[in-house]
Amino acid sequence: MSAPASKNLKWIVSFATMLGTFMEVLDTSVVNVALPHMKGAYSAGTEEITWIITSYLVANAIILPITGWLGNYFGRRRLYLFCLATFTLSSFACGLSPTLGIQILFRVLQGLSGGAMVPMSQAITLEAFPDEEQGTATAVFAIGVIFGPILGPLVGGWITDNWSWPWIYWINVPVGLVAFFMANAFIEDPPYLARPEGRVDGWSLACIAVGLGCLELFLNRGQRLDWFAANEVKLYAGLSALGLALFVWRSLTAKEPLVDLTLFKLPEFAGGMLLTFMTMFGLYAALIILPLFVQTMLGFTPTWAGVVLSPGGVASVVAMVAAGLLVGRVNGKLLLTAGVLSLAWSTWILTRISPQTSISFLIVARIFNGIGMGFTIVVLATASMVRVPSPSKGQATGIYNLMRNEGASVGIAAATTILANRAQFHHARLAERITATNPALQQGLAGLKAGLFPRAGLDPASTGQLARGLVGAEVLRQGYYLAFVDVFAFLSLAFLVTLPFVLALKEPPKGGGGLGALH
Repeated sequence: MSAPASKNLKWIVSFATMLGTFMEVLDTSVVNVALPHMKGAYSAGTEEITWIITSYLVANAIILPITGWLGNYFGRRRLYLFCLATFTLSSFACGLSPTLGIQILFRVLQGLSGGAMVPMSQAITLEAFPDEEQGTATAVFAIGVIFGPILGPLVGGWITDNWSWPWIYWINVPVGLVAFFMANAFIEDPPYLARPEGRVDGWSLACIAVGLGCLELFLNRGQRLDWFAANEVKLYAGLSALGLALFVWRSLTAKEPLVDLTLFKLPEFAGGMLLTFMTMFGLYAALIILPLFVQTMLGFTPTWAGVVLSPGGVASVVAMVAAGLLVGRVNGKLLLTAGVLSLAWSTWILTRISPQTSISFLIVARIFNGIGMGFTIVVLATASMVRVPSPSKGQATGIYNLMRNEGASVGIAAATTILANRAQFHHARLAERITATNPALQQGLAGLKAGLFPRAGLDPASTGQLARGLVGAEVLRQGYYLAFVDVFAFLSLAFLVTLPFVLALKEPPKGGGGLGALH
C-alpha cells in the first residue's frame, strides 16, 4: 500500500469518493418510481420504458470486472475523474433527452461510467488511510453504498411528486461537480500502480460484454416475458452462458488477461465472493419487496414508504461502526453468523404480515435487516480482501462489486417471479371456495347487499353484482398477501442456507481492527 494521506486529506478524499459512490448506487433505484411519468412524456409502453433501467444495469455489469485493468492502464485518478465527469454530464443529458432512444443512450453512458467509478472509489479510499484505520475508511465509504438503495425510492418519489421527473437526474449535477473538484485537487495515484503491457485483450472484452450483458437482459426481462416460454429469453440465457464460459477460458489461458481470475486461488477471496453473492441475493430482494408491500398493500406513497422504512438505514450505519470496532478482535465467523441470522430473522418475522400489520412492526423488521446488513457487509469485505496484494486491489474490488450486483439482480428476479407465481396460485385456491354452496360466502354477500342497497340507491341485481365484485377484489388482495408471505419465507431460508458457507472463510489477522475493502 502507498503512503497514506495526511490526517485531514484522508477525510477529504473519502468524502469525495463517497459522493461519487452515492450518486451511482442511488441511480440504480431512483428512476423506478418515475417510470410512470416518463411513459406519458415519451408516449411509451411498459416494455419500452423499462429499457431505461435495463440499459443502465447492462452497462454497469459489463464494465465492473474490467475496471481494475482500466484503472492500471489509465491511472486510477484519471479514470475516476473521467467517470465522474461522464456520469455528471450524462445525468444532465438524461433530463434533457427529447426522445426515449436518446435517454437510453445516455443511460448507457451513466451505467458505464458509474460502474467503473465505484470500484475505483473503493480502492482510492483505502489508499488514503493507513492499515490500522482501514475500518474507519470503509465505514465512511460505505455510507454511499448503504444509503443509495434505501434513499432511492424516497428521493425519486418526493421529486416526482413535488417537482418533475428530469430532476431525478439533475440532482446529480451539483453533487458531481463538488466531487469532481475535490477529487481533482486531492486524489493521487499510488506509486506501485503499473500500466499493463501490450494491448487490451479484445476477445476477453467481447466475451465478458456478451456474457454479462445478456445475463442482465435475461434477469431483467425474464419475468415480463414469462422466462423460458419466450425465445428472446432463451437466446439471452444461451448467449450469456456461452460468453461467460469463453471469458473464463480466455482469462485462464491468455498471457495478459483482462481480469485476473487467479485471485480466486486465495481461499478467503473465493469464499468471500461466494458469500457476497449469496447474501446480496436475499438482502437486495428484501429491500425491493418490503417497500413494494408497503406501497401496494398498505397504500403508502413512495415518499412515505421511504420515511417509514428509513430507520433500517440508521441501524445499518450503527451496526457497521460496531462491526468495524470488533473485526480483528472478535472471531469474524461469529460476527458474520450474527449478521446473517439477523437478516434471516428480519425476513422470517415478516411472514406474519396481514391486513392489520402495524407500521411499528415493519420498522422493527427493517431495523433487524439494517443490523444484519451492517455486520454482514463489513465482515465479508474484511475476510475476502485480507490477503489481496495492493497492486491487485483494483481487480479485486471490481470482482467484488460484480458479485454484489449480480447477486442482487438474481435475488430480485427470483423474488419478483415467486411473488407473481404464488399470487396466481393463491388466487386460484381461494377462488375455488367462491361457490354458491359456501354458506360463509352467501352470508357475507347477503350482508354486503343489505349494506349497499340503501346507500347506493341501486336495484337488487346491480347491488348483487357490486357485492360479488368486492368479494373478487378481496380474494385477489388476500392472494397477494399470501404471496408476500411466501416470498419472505423464501428469503429467510436463503439467508439460512448461507450459514454453512461461513466456514469457507479464513479468519483475518487478530488485532488489526480494520474493516478491509468494502463496497
